[in-house]
Amino acid sequence: MADAWLPEAVRLPARLDGGALRGGAPRAVWLTSGSDPRSVSARSLAADLAKIGRPAHVVWNPLTGEVVQQLPIVRAGLALAEDGPGPGPGREGRICAQIMVVGQAREPFTTGPLTGLDPIVRWLDGWGVARRWPAGPPLATPQSYESPRDRRDWARGGHFGASQVPDAVRPDPGGIDVRRITGPDTPPAGLSRTRPTQADAGPLVAGAGTRTPLLTRSPVPAPASPTRTPLLTRSPVPAPASPTPPATTPAPPVPAAPTVPAAPQPVPASAR
Repeated sequence: MADAWLPEAVRLPARLDGGALRGGAPRAVWLTSGSDPRSVSARSLAADLAKIGRPAHVVWNPLTGEVVQQLPIVRAGLALAEDGPGPGPGREGRICAQIMVVGQAREPFTTGPLTGLDPIVRWLDGWGVARRWPAGPPLATPQSYESPRDRRDWARGGHFGASQVPDAVRPDPGGIDVRRITGPDTPPAGLSRTRPTQADAGPLVAGAGTRTPLLTRSPVPAPASPTRTPLLTRSPVPAPASPTPPATTPAPPVPAAPTVPAAPQPVPASAR
């Protein structure tokens, strides 16, 4: 089992913690302090958090690489509980690591150096925190105040910004680049939101590079449309014949005009 205390961190144990964890998917929450990493050290911020009763598990200055641990990871932190005496959602999950980054939400800490980050992420890996962001990348401020904070995403475990935690109204850590934290191959959103591809249809065949389904089924042919037989067979009714038009009576012949004899021509006198 992984160490409850990060080996690379300076230990400054806080007197107060959030109590026992309630169980569930392991997760890590990234918060920012609202302070300038060029002028505030991780040690001084950890002292301030302990003084106000809001210790985190790890306080990290990404500019200097200074890492301070206040609580063992097997106990609940109190950095998310800003509106009451209880731990709030910090007790949900068998691991709910709270990583307080010395930085500001309006200037995402992933835009600068991330000195000392790798040991923190490997430590979270050892406690089963999956390298995924089920709620997607955290929103930038001030839009982060309106983040959905969906409990279905929260229940899956993995990495979250404080602005994505249910019942925690915080704007941090701002619009960070999640792939700079958990690696370039990290899906930016939950795996359940992606459609399965053909390559995921079955187990991987050794040497083949393709997947075959566990059960091969022949396609079921579509049922043929049923042919209906009429109960009574009727002969087709012949179409009525067109009525024969009545015979026409031929018109009577027109009588020829009478021939008029030509008038006798007079005989000239020389012929007499």
